[in-house]
Amino acid sequence: MEETTTKLERLLKETQDFLLTCAPEKLNAKPSENKWSKKEILGHLVDSAINNLQRFTEIQYETKPYRVRKYNQDALVKANHYQNADVQEILTFWLAINKRILLIMHGQTEETLHYEILLDQEKKSDLRFLMEDYVHHMEHHLQQIMHQ
Repeated sequence: MEETTTKLERLLKETQDFLLTCAPEKLNAKPSENKWSKKEILGHLVDSAINNLQRFTEIQYETKPYRVRKYNQDALVKANHYQNADVQEILTFWLAINKRILLIMHGQTEETLHYEILLDQEKKSDLRFLMEDYVHHMEHHLQQIMHQ
């Protein structure tokens, strides 16, 4: 988990630094009507953090294997009106919830990291995979924000 938490800490810092210096018009620009702006991508990462925080905590006390519930990403981005939100407000929330996630990650043991999860009807994995995948997913979207 140490590699994963170190990467998450680095991503939080790099993203904060980037967003504090990025021009608002660049954050608001939508590549097309169907594509998210950089600000909406950050909003999606807030939604991802909310859902994963719930998963990471519920698995601690729910019956195993823990069933991962999916969520409608596009509907959440629209419902939360991220395109019209203040980027500083989105960033502050995203940083805060990820600091909470970091604390939860640091608190895991080898036993809890092996808690079994059901990703769908057939596919099983464990909490370690879920946490590592969360950071990988975040990194993918942060590349879109900072390098496209």
